[in-house]
Amino acid sequence: MASIFTQIINGDLPGHFVWRDDVAVAIMTIAPIKTGHCLVIPVQEIDHWDDVPTDINAHLMEVAQKVAKAQKKVYQPERVGIMVAGLEVPHTHYHLVPIDAIGDLDFSLQKPAESEELAAEAARLRAALVELGYAEAG
Repeated sequence: MASIFTQIINGDLPGHFVWRDDVAVAIMTIAPIKTGHCLVIPVQEIDHWDDVPTDINAHLMEVAQKVAKAQKKVYQPERVGIMVAGLEVPHTHYHLVPIDAIGDLDFSLQKPAESEELAAEAARLRAALVELGYAEAG
């Protein structure tokens, strides 16, 4: 059965896209640690991050950097943290979280978000990506 991320990528489930190209997507997570928390996901369903082919991993990191620049522009955090946990969904994904302290990367801080809130934050990030010159903003 396809992962929940594959179902979102294929349009079978709703998702709030920030970025979309042939190799990767970035979406808002439904349980953010902080406002602006996104996931960068390969389109190809790969369970473990250490099995991601080098070229795809390089692309994921490139997308993560571009989305992080938009997060910095919109939220003005001290940093944008990146994490790979991989326990919650068997489909590689990188968490990008605007942070001001290391404690901001604590998954126990996750809270469910309303769809309207996620849509608004996705729109803000897409606008920032377009301002930065990235046409792939989903």
